[in-house]
Amino acid sequence: MAKIEIYTKAFCGYCARAKALLDSKGADYEEFDLTMGGPKRQEMIQRANGRTTVPQIFIDGAHIGGSDDLMALERDGRLDPLLGR
Repeated sequence: MAKIEIYTKAFCGYCARAKALLDSKGADYEEFDLTMGGPKRQEMIQRANGRTTVPQIFIDGAHIGGSDDLMALERDGRLDPLLGR
């Protein structure tokens, strides 16, 4: 399976939606909680080409984008191949 990383914050509906989709696929992911800020936030901004919103999702090191981007991949049938399914 693919290596999935997701940067999130508490009480973020978009984060919950993205995680629910990944959970429904049985995908394991590493979650980085940015609620309190810290160095992981700067790491995310750098990796996401300046994007500051959450979630920011990476699959096998490639920046996927946010929740809407993940949903678009699913809608277009392109998510499962990225997940190695």
